[in-house]
Amino acid sequence: MLLVGHGSKLPYNKELILETGRMIQERSDAFSVRCGFMSMNEPSVTEQLEAFSHEPIEALVIVPLFLARGVHIEKDIPALLGLADGQKTGTFGANGSTIPLVYADPIGVDPLLADLMLKNAANALSLL
Repeated sequence: MLLVGHGSKLPYNKELILETGRMIQERSDAFSVRCGFMSMNEPSVTEQLEAFSHEPIEALVIVPLFLARGVHIEKDIPALLGLADGQKTGTFGANGSTIPLVYADPIGVDPLLADLMLKNAANALSLL
């Protein structure tokens, strides 16, 4: 899994992506998790794709840690993956083989997101 973050001049964004990747790896041994950034942070998405090309993987899933669709989700990331507009699947070269590549959706509308916002609101109210 390549977990993709936007990147930021502020260190918290990179830390958030890296920590999320670490938690995903802890929760599932089904994935080898790497984190890559669209801009301002290293490693880049391109650098991580190159790293994955040398690993013994059977498939590659690209998961953007973005809330909504935007230019990065709709244009920039698919271009890096060699996917045409609207395409979610393709192929990837890893260890001399061609393997499946799949591009996941951003978080979007999800009940878990609503639960998280309720938790954040309750935490904020606890400060009163």
